[in-house]
Amino acid sequence: MTALYLYDDARARTFEPFALTRPVAELRAGTTLLRERWERALATPAAGTVAAPHLADFEEAGAPPSVGESVPAGAIIANARCVVPLGWTSRVADVWICEGAVAAVRVSRPVPIADFDDGGTSLDSLTASGTRLVEVPGRWLGEVWQLVTELIGQLQADIAAIGPTLTVAPPHQAIHIGSHPVYVEQGATVEPHVVFDCSGGPVLVRAGAVVRSFTRLVGPCAIAGGTSVLGDRVAGCSIGEGCTVRGELSESVILGQANKSHDGFVGHSYLGRWVNLGAGTITSNLKNTYGTVSMWTPAGMRDSGTIKLGSLIGDHVKTGIGMRLTTGSVIGAGSNLYGSQMPPKYVAPFSWGEGASLAPYRLDKFLETAERAMARRQLTLGERTRRALAAAHERGRRSSG
Repeated sequence: MTALYLYDDARARTFEPFALTRPVAELRAGTTLLRERWERALATPAAGTVAAPHLADFEEAGAPPSVGESVPAGAIIANARCVVPLGWTSRVADVWICEGAVAAVRVSRPVPIADFDDGGTSLDSLTASGTRLVEVPGRWLGEVWQLVTELIGQLQADIAAIGPTLTVAPPHQAIHIGSHPVYVEQGATVEPHVVFDCSGGPVLVRAGAVVRSFTRLVGPCAIAGGTSVLGDRVAGCSIGEGCTVRGELSESVILGQANKSHDGFVGHSYLGRWVNLGAGTITSNLKNTYGTVSMWTPAGMRDSGTIKLGSLIGDHVKTGIGMRLTTGSVIGAGSNLYGSQMPPKYVAPFSWGEGASLAPYRLDKFLETAERAMARRQLTLGERTRRALAAAHERGRRSSG
């Protein structure tokens, strides 16, 4: 079997606040992780990740390990920023092209991992093992906020590809509005008086998910297994596995294992893993001027070019009750925010405090909290993950001065 490796190039490594704690391949685009898209397309599991050196100990269920010394000859190296469509496959090729750029290559010789340390190596500079070219009908992520701004179209395409392949169990005493389909996979629980509003797109509820009474799911919308939706309106969202959500959510992605179990609006936002939003946490996703939203990036403030953009919230972020986040906020991984004052638009990773009075979050205290949070879901904070989070903590605090 051909080995597949996912590569974070230099641009992918700017996808903060998420790139500090995880390879970009482990981000959800639409219904599905970027890695899983490549795995399905090439019909092979990923053997390794070629990412920033500080992610060498990254560990998560289903994720491949970091590459050791080199990528072997004959292996396929795929750029994680390429969003491969679900339902499309291409097993026999040497070079894969997406929108005119090399998205993957089957290398003819071993490639030392040191060649990828800064992410500057482009795949078109690597020698392919042959001349067979295939066009990938996908798209590129050029900016991290495209995971939010292009969510609706991606959900439409993903659910259309996934839904018809499932064994479904039509829910009883639910209300179906609109012409688009509802796919409730066998093994999911949908209580009476749930409304599926499919006027604008389909709805997908995977096995193991629970949707409580008086929830309104507005398509396109996808709910992953192990997630509980406790009520209110969830519109145009992709909710990953193992989450608990309540309150109004609009056009947002929750990567997985996150908790938003109270009221509070979250719109046009992206939440990393192990995020916990306190009761009444609210994101603003529209400026009073209706102008385009600027957002912090490692290269400075950038205009996103879109008028609706909420918050990008990194892994392991916690917010206290009543927290308000301004339009276009970036909350660095591992931060713990509380109090009545609104925090700054950019919160450096591993920050602790209220409003603008933020201090560094001590590593030992952060790890204690992370361990407790994971234990509540019967998961263990292993030694390798501790090392990975410690490396992220050191890098994050160093970069924030």
